[in-house]
Amino acid sequence: MPDDATLRELAAAKGVCVRPILQHVTDTMTGASRTVVIACGATRAKVCPSCADTARRLRIQQCREGWHLTEDPPKPEPETTEDGGDDDGDQADEHDEDNGRRVRSTRRRQDAPDLPRLAVSDRTTGRVFETSDGKTYRPSMFVTLTLPSYGRVTSEGVPVDPRSYDYRRAALDAMHFPKLVDRFWQNLRRATGYSVQYFATVEPQRRLAPHLHAAIRGAIPRKLLKQVVAATYHQVWWPRLDEVVYADLDELPVWDELAQAYADPTTGAVLPTWDEALDAIDDDPDARPAHVIRAGSQVDIQGVIAGTPLADRVIGYLTKYLTKSITDPLHDDDTDGQPPVSAARRAHIDRIADEVRWLPCSPTCANWLRYGIQPKNATGGLEPGRCGSKAHDRDHLGLGGRRVLVSRRWTGKTLDQHRADRAAVVRAVLTEAGIEMDDHDELAATATTPDGRPRFVWTVTHPGEVDGPTYARLIAHAIAQKQRWRAQYEDAKTRAGPAALDLSATAQPAAAPAA
Repeated sequence: MPDDATLRELAAAKGVCVRPILQHVTDTMTGASRTVVIACGATRAKVCPSCADTARRLRIQQCREGWHLTEDPPKPEPETTEDGGDDDGDQADEHDEDNGRRVRSTRRRQDAPDLPRLAVSDRTTGRVFETSDGKTYRPSMFVTLTLPSYGRVTSEGVPVDPRSYDYRRAALDAMHFPKLVDRFWQNLRRATGYSVQYFATVEPQRRLAPHLHAAIRGAIPRKLLKQVVAATYHQVWWPRLDEVVYADLDELPVWDELAQAYADPTTGAVLPTWDEALDAIDDDPDARPAHVIRAGSQVDIQGVIAGTPLADRVIGYLTKYLTKSITDPLHDDDTDGQPPVSAARRAHIDRIADEVRWLPCSPTCANWLRYGIQPKNATGGLEPGRCGSKAHDRDHLGLGGRRVLVSRRWTGKTLDQHRADRAAVVRAVLTEAGIEMDDHDELAATATTPDGRPRFVWTVTHPGEVDGPTYARLIAHAIAQKQRWRAQYEDAKTRAGPAALDLSATAQPAAAPAA
């Protein structure tokens, strides 16, 4: 039996999960039991290259299906929020409270240009153009948004002068980048007058600042789009971050069990609560936001027409780095022959990582204790520098939000529905070729006994409960099964010929075009 390293390499080469979840299944009717291998579902190649590639391919399908639609897809249910932040809120700057929202003001900053504000129609498709010979086409767009400069960088993306590079602003911008993106989509919809739909990915530049690539359905005038970018900002109305009150890690605020609050380690005075700190901001007429984030001046805009080679290239570019972490090199060492990460780049990563470790990422972040403020909903055991948010991780460098942002009416489907579509195509090809498929529902959790109880009982197999040889046999079986399925599918495609199948397991009628 091959060793673990060899099995991992073989599994990755065959598209099999390299760190599967093992579950024990017992058939309550027969008493038979078996161990089942379930893919881990990771989206990062360093964790599991096979699952990450599967997730990337699913995103490719989702992007392609929604980009050039000619009819509005149906509206999803109200609770469907695939992009985690696509709403129609105002440009007002706010901070959430338990009982509603605190809103500072809807008045725009004087240093931000005004934007046209149109009533947003329910339409999601772009404008149709007609050529002189009567042909019609409906172009879409590919847009790239960046952040401002924090100092000159080399071709490797490291600062020319690390001492003058604004690492603090770079870290704060990364942390609040998702909010800036939300503002951009809100402003764009109001400026264009229709419900702009998008499939966007967030990736690092060489300097490790996040930037946004977005496929946008429909064509928007370039001048207007650039105007929206220039006018978009987000103000963070938090307590000031200028001065650290407790810099000595040996003299941090302590939890007072009697007061159920954090107190000064020397005087015992209870620190201001999060609400009290916000009240102080509201009561100060001269208060200024703790941070203001804006987009950079560089905006790349390309028109894209469905069915062209450019459209396919852009989709590949949009999803190319989805399997990588923020700090991963954006190239393949074995193909590019590029040198390994230099000491200067490691130092650059270290500086950003140090900034994001100690800056607050949210109202509940433990790092507020360093600034003499109790985090929102504070409990005992909080320790600055050890917040559990992924924004503080070295792999994320402040970017705690999602890497893929999809508007609610991009396709009108969830990822699970897109996954079902892919499975439906495979089943249809195999059936057409007369190949008998495995019963993938043979252990379904929905199966019941005659008295209505669940037939199969699933229990998680914890590490150490399966010995090495058994684990290796399970992985080897999964590899053999994957090879068999792949051979069957390739044989079925050969028999079917070049005819393309346009199938959907979740077909939905298109909504009527907006008036």
